Amino acid sequence: MATTTATQQAAPQSAQPGPLKRILLIVLIALVAAGAAGGGVWFFMSRHATSAPAAASAPPPPAVPVYYPLEPMTVNLQSDDGETHYLRIGLTLKLDSQATQDALVARMPEIRSRLLLALSNKHPSDLAPLEGKRALATELAAIISQPTDPRGTPAKVEGVLFTEFVVQ
Repeated sequence: MATTTATQQAAPQSAQPGPLKRILLIVLIALVAAGAAGGGVWFFMSRHATSAPAAASAPPPPAVPVYYPLEPMTVNLQSDDGETHYLRIGLTLKLDSQATQDALVARMPEIRSRLLLALSNKHPSDLAPLEGKRALATELAAIISQPTDPRGTPAKVEGVLFTEFVVQ
């Protein structure tokens, strides 16, 4: 029986260093994790600090264009064969700013008149190929850009986009 008692007494003595080892292990893991977190923060913050001057010297992003849709127009086209041909066209203007749009809206009746006159002077065969449509877009952009006043400055029209294009 004395052996049984000695074994029971020896067990509590060996159990005391176990919780101390666990506490030391937990503290050691916490210190390693804190060091890793601090190192990660330092790495990313120093990397961000060096990339900030490079971003400051980069050119600013281009301004967002303003799109202004025009009401669709129907025009009689020139015809050499004696038949009547029509063009139904919808346009959206790509402008550089809201101020340009406001200036164009103020003189829209004149712009529509110019567009109708220019379009009614076209032949269906001129508008059929892709290059004909591209040339028409360029020509319409120049017509829209023209100032109404001879001393006025031309409007900045970045592009004319077709939203509807039917030749009949």
